[in-house]
Amino acid sequence: MGIIGITGGKGGTGKSTVATSLAYALSNQGQKVLLVDADVDCPNDHLLLGIELKEIEKVNQRIPEFNPDKCIKCGGCGKVCKTNAIVSIKDKVPIFIKEQCNGCGSCKIICDSDAISFTEKEIGKIFIGKKDGLDFLSGELKPNEPISEFVVNKLNELIEEKKEGYDYIIIDTAAGTHCPVIAALEMCDKIFAVTEPTPLGHHDLQIILELLKMMKKESNIVINRSDIGNAKLIENLSKEYGSKIVAEIPYSKEIVDSYSNAKPIVHREIDKIMGMIR
Repeated sequence: MGIIGITGGKGGTGKSTVATSLAYALSNQGQKVLLVDADVDCPNDHLLLGIELKEIEKVNQRIPEFNPDKCIKCGGCGKVCKTNAIVSIKDKVPIFIKEQCNGCGSCKIICDSDAISFTEKEIGKIFIGKKDGLDFLSGELKPNEPISEFVVNKLNELIEEKKEGYDYIIIDTAAGTHCPVIAALEMCDKIFAVTEPTPLGHHDLQIILELLKMMKKESNIVINRSDIGNAKLIENLSKEYGSKIVAEIPYSKEIVDSYSNAKPIVHREIDKIMGMIR
């Protein structure tokens, strides 16, 4: 069993297209595959595959609950709240804005009057689906909630429970190098960074390769739309970081048409990626 991460520093490079196509191709060859959309701020793998989602679980986060009878109106909780979810006004019970709370618990720690306990708020949902022989798992953060890695952590828990039942688990991360990306990549045995041969692609690929180096994760590079820019930009980064370029997917109308019609792409370069993980 292998857990494969598909990631990238820049959005719009084709990361999700590669992840969905790789997962679908493996399942079509008789492998038991789970595709996980861990881009919980904006999940769309189900749209690329035409999968109907079914909600299976809500994701909750702890938040403080205030007892006005015990509150001595000292203002300490507001001072330690780094997300400004607690507004302290002199001689008044604090005002709590739950949408801004990240559940850190600093307010409860600082409260000497035991006026703060914990309750929960819903911050996201978990979904499942299926495409022919391919199993699908996805998370989605509620709008206006600040901590998406909590939803990714719930996906990781489910992956841990289910992983023995699969030959491959493909995790499609969000773009960038922020906390939910790191949380998703922690689970992975092998990682492919999808980029494009442009100055923006080069810049953001360097950031993700630097992150993977810090995480001590093996990295490989997939160049999408490989014939539209300057491939030397990516080749130089490949040498600098010791990351092998394993596939170069050219721009093609056939791929665009597949993408637009919710069909996984079929291409020899996807076969090359499959060869790398077997």
